[in-house]
Amino acid sequence: MTITRRDMLAATGAMLLPRCECIAAEEPAKKPQDARLGKPKTLNDYFPFTPPKTLKEWEPRRQRLREQVMVANGLWPMPERVPLNAVVHGRIEKDGYTIEKVFFVSTPGHYVTGNLYRPIVDASKLVDPAKVRHPAVLYAHGHWQNGRFHETGEAAAKKLVETDAEPDVQRAKLFMQALPANLAKLGFVVFQYDMIGYADSTAIKHILKSGVPHPEGFADAEGELRLQSLMGLQTWNSVRGLDFLESLPDVDPKRLAITGASGGGTQSFLLAAIDDRVAACFPAVMVSTAMQGGCVCENCSLLRVGTGNIELAGLFAPKPMAMSAAKDWTQELMTKGYPELQQLYRLYGEDAEKKVKAKAWLEYPHNYNQHARMMMYEWFNEHLQGKPGPVREAAFQPVPPAELSVFDEKHPRPKDELGAKDLRAAMTAASDAQMAKLAPKEAKGLAEFHRVMRGALRAMIVDELPKEIVVRKDLGKVDLVDDVMTHNAVIGRKDEAGDVTTNVMFIKKLNNRDKVTIWLQPQGKASLSKDGKPTPEVQTLLDAGHTVVAPDLIGTGELALEKPWFVSEVYAGFTYGYNRSLLAQRVHDVLTLIAFAQTTLKAKSIRLVGWEEFGPIAVLAKAAAGDAVAKLAADLNQFRFENITKTNDPMMLPGAVKYGGLPAFLAMCAPGEVLVHNHKGTASGKLPKAAYEAAGAAAKLVRKEEKLKPSEVIEWLVK
Repeated sequence: MTITRRDMLAATGAMLLPRCECIAAEEPAKKPQDARLGKPKTLNDYFPFTPPKTLKEWEPRRQRLREQVMVANGLWPMPERVPLNAVVHGRIEKDGYTIEKVFFVSTPGHYVTGNLYRPIVDASKLVDPAKVRHPAVLYAHGHWQNGRFHETGEAAAKKLVETDAEPDVQRAKLFMQALPANLAKLGFVVFQYDMIGYADSTAIKHILKSGVPHPEGFADAEGELRLQSLMGLQTWNSVRGLDFLESLPDVDPKRLAITGASGGGTQSFLLAAIDDRVAACFPAVMVSTAMQGGCVCENCSLLRVGTGNIELAGLFAPKPMAMSAAKDWTQELMTKGYPELQQLYRLYGEDAEKKVKAKAWLEYPHNYNQHARMMMYEWFNEHLQGKPGPVREAAFQPVPPAELSVFDEKHPRPKDELGAKDLRAAMTAASDAQMAKLAPKEAKGLAEFHRVMRGALRAMIVDELPKEIVVRKDLGKVDLVDDVMTHNAVIGRKDEAGDVTTNVMFIKKLNNRDKVTIWLQPQGKASLSKDGKPTPEVQTLLDAGHTVVAPDLIGTGELALEKPWFVSEVYAGFTYGYNRSLLAQRVHDVLTLIAFAQTTLKAKSIRLVGWEEFGPIAVLAKAAAGDAVAKLAADLNQFRFENITKTNDPMMLPGAVKYGGLPAFLAMCAPGEVLVHNHKGTASGKLPKAAYEAAGAAAKLVRKEEKLKPSEVIEWLVK
């Protein structure tokens, strides 16, 4: 049968880009646009939440987000819980409650400090007072000056009384004490703990960096690579705060709650999102679609990429959560955010909507005043004590803040308390030991290794293999030379905005159908040909029946960067907390290509090859895609994540070193067929070998220390 030029042209659409309504013709000369090349998202942008339509849609998303929050905070898997060794002393008796001073071990070398408020029980009215169990509340104080010791000035306090924000000067000046004191009078045990750098928690100093309070020693590249952040440490302190409350004999461990305002509100809804012990939550003046939290203690890399505070608060559903708003960034909560949370709660049943509540007092600026506090008392009283109805806040006799300090002559600061540098070294040693235990030795161990690493990698790249791909633009040019067709297109994902694109070129022969090789090279799709013809390596693939697909990954080729990838110089978490790193964006593009080969090109076998510095990208993509990629060939380029020293390095991937670096990502590829070369100095031998042996596939991992010739790589790839 003779195939005419017309026949070949007609075949192009059927074989490369199946006809569908999503293809739009475009002049080939027009350069594709990609929003990722523009201004990055920041904490001050708009973060709307679109509720899912069904629980079936929501629950997998919820699980992924919980993992993302835990990974971002350095808590996946949860660190080892060492003994608290709690010291409780200095009991102060007040009208209906007591106050005690507390410090305990959070992680070796770091202590949580605070005050414990307990209700006084009338023993004469009880058969066995020792068996009384109270609900308990963890109270995160937020960013008021001096935290737990905060005292409003006289003039400001009087103004709060005049505007009915507070009922009297005492409560206006010392609302930090009024809140736990009244909860204790209502029958709650309350632990008011210090945020890092406030009150008695001063081992880690705060410094000003470009006008922003910054934790000393938590803002470098190594911190990013190991996911060591002030926010992560503080979130772990919150987890340990629950551990402490749970350990008390007079606390009911099934009735634990958390509240806090401003930054304390952030700690409240994030702890509620990841710790199932929280039974009720009240974040005040924090949850909104606007500003997401301005302090370094409210931001860390990976946390809000693809999400925002409304959805993160929704992770607590269907448990009872209420929140307050004021004349600040939360002022639109009642129309933007709260209705969506109500819709989410309704998915759990008609009664579930009653378990989420919000109220705004727009006549007041940022606060946790008497109106919001009474709303919180009523919420916890109803849901933790079964006592619905209004609660009036009682007057109280405050304690001078200085007298609430935890440390004194008889109870000095612990001698083993560490500063930032030594604490991070201890955290690193503990994390490395924990990850070393995950090294697979047999099939069961390999399964657990994969479970932990897949969750970690999914959060680090904030991505996974997509299900639906669209061809956004068919650039319409077809060249036919010696039965070889080339085609340019712009593809994307159905669930992403149309301005997130991957610019690709296909080269194939007319009879090539089943095998696709994805070609990753720093020069992009231009590397496929030279002088108008396929390169010898590409020609070998074509002759072996492969379609070759090469992208201009973000930042290369037609999507080249006009200036360096932006990363905040103040704190990388202000950028990576809302945007993927450049490396993660590139892995995202490769996963889009893999899905494109599966769904649009109908490939039965997908090979992946990474050249030069794009070799590690190929490894990450294979690790994320799993058995969707049949064979991987990658130049490791003698690369190690551990050698990165700048947060704006193009190869920065927050968390990469914590989870074992390139060796761990290679181990994730087991039992797939893998060839890696140019690996000298990468320390990529022991862990991958162990994983492949555990999988019973040792022969499928081929390692070459020297850099192979392109022809040698292709020879292995086409076998």
